[in-house]
Amino acid sequence: MIFGEVPVAEADDALLVHGVSAGKLRFRKGRRLDADDIAALRDAGIATVTVVRFEPGDVGEDDAAARIAAAVAGPNVETAQPFTGRCNLIARAAGIAFVDAARIDALNLVDETVTIATLPACEPVASGDMIATVKIMPFAVPSAVIERALAVLRDGPPLRIAPYRARAVALIQTRLPGLKESVLDKTTENIDHRLVRMGAAPARERRCPHAVPALAAAIRAALDARAGMILIAGASAITDRRDVLPAAIAEAGGTIDHFGMPVDPGNLLLLAHVGDIPVLGLPGCVRSPKLNGFDWVLQRLMADVAVAPADIMRMGVGGLLKEIPIRPQPRDERPSPAPRAPRIAAVVLAAGRSSRMGGANKLLAELDGRPLLLHAVDAALASQAKPVVVVAGNDAARIGNLLADRKVALVENPDFAGGLSTSLAAGLRNLDPQTDGAVVLLGDMPRIGPKAIDRLIASFNPTEGRAICVPTYGGKRGNPVLWGRRFFAEMETLAGDVGAKHLIGDYAELVAEVAMPDDAVLVDIDTPEELAAARGAGRRPA
Repeated sequence: MIFGEVPVAEADDALLVHGVSAGKLRFRKGRRLDADDIAALRDAGIATVTVVRFEPGDVGEDDAAARIAAAVAGPNVETAQPFTGRCNLIARAAGIAFVDAARIDALNLVDETVTIATLPACEPVASGDMIATVKIMPFAVPSAVIERALAVLRDGPPLRIAPYRARAVALIQTRLPGLKESVLDKTTENIDHRLVRMGAAPARERRCPHAVPALAAAIRAALDARAGMILIAGASAITDRRDVLPAAIAEAGGTIDHFGMPVDPGNLLLLAHVGDIPVLGLPGCVRSPKLNGFDWVLQRLMADVAVAPADIMRMGVGGLLKEIPIRPQPRDERPSPAPRAPRIAAVVLAAGRSSRMGGANKLLAELDGRPLLLHAVDAALASQAKPVVVVAGNDAARIGNLLADRKVALVENPDFAGGLSTSLAAGLRNLDPQTDGAVVLLGDMPRIGPKAIDRLIASFNPTEGRAICVPTYGGKRGNPVLWGRRFFAEMETLAGDVGAKHLIGDYAELVAEVAMPDDAVLVDIDTPEELAAARGAGRRPA
């Protein structure tokens, strides 16, 4: 890769290393300069720019990131579309993230240009959580570096998700005089919260005296009821392998695997089994919702991951969970959520009057065997955007019938005659408060495909200054546009037959131009002539 400062006249077809801002001219870094750009730079008085050019054998940053991410991703892990040299890996099931730390280290040691960051090993994740990110540092890397990186991964992917499996869990609590029933009730509540969070049903609870015969009978009863796991919360803490809980497990035909763990709170955990059913004697800290060593073992077992004594004995590093004087603030009662992929919705605007179509509703006109609107709606449904909201107004009943068999949220805008702004506001108001952004699609752009939408989503990163993502082709900006939530309130106050285009200028520093492979982002249909031309073109979206 050739890197350096060159005269503007010599920068044609090179990639801009640093953004350029002069008067109204704003070019972001990474822009591939063309003849029009060179002329604009000259007119702005820019004499030199810093650029890069690829050499034979160089692999572009996005391709490099995508290749490495694909080799890293194991079962239940999905790669997002790369953007600016970054490719995120996303959990596609709730469960436990398993990371081969040695091979991740080896990958990071290949070359400074190739990096990967992951969650800690055995971290619980929800579906949609971001679990790793591959980042290529320069604009391109030699293919030899990529081959060395892939060689590190030749034995299989070092990152996978073991999904939770729902099963019947039995909870047995023992009683001693003086132990309040309310304490047992609270224990059940906290155990159930843990189980439900992992996709299981609340525990089937039973209570019995804190004595070996009674507890052994309760264990047998749980087994007879086909429990897939047995949890035992004793009225008194386990102090020895010969105490009441382990003795009762043995009397019920079980085997004690391990007692104690190097995690605090959670030291007094007992691991056992009866046949192939795991049995856990619980430490007293399970009566609290706060994270403790029991959670680490439960999460693995719920994901069908075997837990051996050696696994527990290796949990000491990072196992100090209790509050200490130098950490005075109480920990949150629930584990901190893992980073997650942004929640991006799609809003399809389909309420217009088609005023330039001679009275007919263009969105119901046939194109390539289906109504024009369905091209945009189906592209949104096939993309990563969720949910898909369609705003109807003109011919709302017919639009509703058209979409009856598609999984969209239909919003009717009674004020559609007031212009585009009213439909935009109606769509945004109907998004979940947890939505991070929305791709706003026009219903009359039939060549937009799911890959274009996904590329906008991959580019979205407000913390890196990409809060508005605008597609471009040949240096021209088009639609759809992805807007971060921070702009929703301002967009909802717009009036008239206008969109939010002016906000792109107002917040230029937060705009990411996302280059597209074709001109679909520039093509909409407003007139009978344009519809006829589209029917003759026969091109399909990607």
